[in-house]
Amino acid sequence: MEQTSSKKGMITTLILCFMIAIIEGFDLQSMGVAAPRMKAEMLLSISQMGWEFSADVLGTLPGALIAGRYADAIGRKKVLIICIAIFGLMSLFTPFVQEYSILLLVRFLTGIGMGGALPIVITMVSEAVSEKYKATAVSSMYCGMPIGGILTSVVALSLTADHEWRYIFYFGGLAPLVLIPVLIYLLPESKAYLSTDQKIIKQKKSLMDVLFNKDRIVVTICLWLSFFGTLLVLTLLQNWLPTLISGIGLSKAQGSYIQIGFNLGGFIGVLMLGLMLDRLNKGLIVKCVYLGVLISLICLAFSNNFMAFAVSAVACGMFIIGCQSILYTLSAKYYPTEMRGSGVGAAVSVGRLGAFIGPLVAGYLLSIGQSEIFVFASSIPMILLAAISALILLRKPEYAAQTSEDLTHNQVKKELA
Repeated sequence: MEQTSSKKGMITTLILCFMIAIIEGFDLQSMGVAAPRMKAEMLLSISQMGWEFSADVLGTLPGALIAGRYADAIGRKKVLIICIAIFGLMSLFTPFVQEYSILLLVRFLTGIGMGGALPIVITMVSEAVSEKYKATAVSSMYCGMPIGGILTSVVALSLTADHEWRYIFYFGGLAPLVLIPVLIYLLPESKAYLSTDQKIIKQKKSLMDVLFNKDRIVVTICLWLSFFGTLLVLTLLQNWLPTLISGIGLSKAQGSYIQIGFNLGGFIGVLMLGLMLDRLNKGLIVKCVYLGVLISLICLAFSNNFMAFAVSAVACGMFIIGCQSILYTLSAKYYPTEMRGSGVGAAVSVGRLGAFIGPLVAGYLLSIGQSEIFVFASSIPMILLAAISALILLRKPEYAAQTSEDLTHNQVKKELA
């Protein structure tokens, strides 16, 4: 009976976290899709657009770190609901802002909520399933992110006038707020967290000890470098791809279709790589994925027509978004339960630092007259850094964590004995 209840809780956790990922994926790309329409109305410069893209990403840095820390102290579910409420309210407030400085503040606060939610859903999904299916579960949940990005582009395509960009944020703000009551009543708290000795939780270790203990220092540094480089490139493309494409003569509609292709490729890549990661050699998969990222970025940089851009964008999405899902899966494997939220949150936070810098670098390069091809090509060194760090990480032993499913099996064995 308890085993059936545990399976039901696991399925509920996966479904609700998948829905959260869709909403977060929508909100993460909403500014990138809305920006070309906002630029004319608010008279924004290229440099201002770069800061506009980076404001919510900047908010994800403290959001991920603080939420991950509190999730280890007071529980995953409470902190997750607070984070979702924050980014829902701030997204809903975005279309009513008239001043550029206030817009930056609102998007920063939106980022705090989004940044806090992501490491917690990764942690909860990771703790809900057994080790055998961990990569598949986390990747399946993360599939919601590119699906949310596709929905953003679909909504943008349905808008008939530039001033209708506000509807993107109406949807992005209302959806998480509607989901909150469902989470309150249906989302179970992580059994792995509940089963952790409360004395261990109360004896909270310093963040430096969690991250830079002699057994984890190499793990933490490698995770951080991998997250930083991969998310820098991913966010640059998520935010600037429609604008860069329009800058070389393609229409806004074509830009939206290419963005859809980028996210569709991401959905396929995340799902395939998650299944492969649980079954095949991790080192070989990581090598192939980062090689795919390099090749697809080069192809994107030298594309000169709509079809070439579309194919390259699908490949970029497949490898870059898929690569990020691998890192999310790995990050949950290298920290014990009582500090997993802090470890994953810190890795996501450092990754968001890369995501903050990426759009700013693109905006700066364009403002000094560099070409769109140069912007795409400039991201290649960061991918090389991320690939080397990920391969070093895989040489370190994973933490053999007990998940909620493992705990239930152990409890059943004890009762039978």
